[in-house]
Amino acid sequence: MANHKSALKRAKQNETRRLRNKRTKSVMKNAVKNVVEAKEAGDDNIEKLLRAAQSTIAKAAKKGVLHKNTAARKISRLTRAVNSAAAV
Repeated sequence: MANHKSALKRAKQNETRRLRNKRTKSVMKNAVKNVVEAKEAGDDNIEKLLRAAQSTIAKAAKKGVLHKNTAARKISRLTRAVNSAAAV
């Protein structure tokens, strides 16, 4: 455990940030999962879900939860998957 006042404060900050990042990642993963499930079910609402997922991924990158290139890769792969499903 932290021995100094500043180390104790840093430990509290780290825990708060960890929980915030965890929540952001969870929301992002659920949005992606909704798109994948809609694709498999052939849902008409997939474009709206895709836009929502892209938005949450971009927000996660903006907040520093994801690296910007990781976010771009995830958005690209998700979009490509949806477009290939629409073409079939």
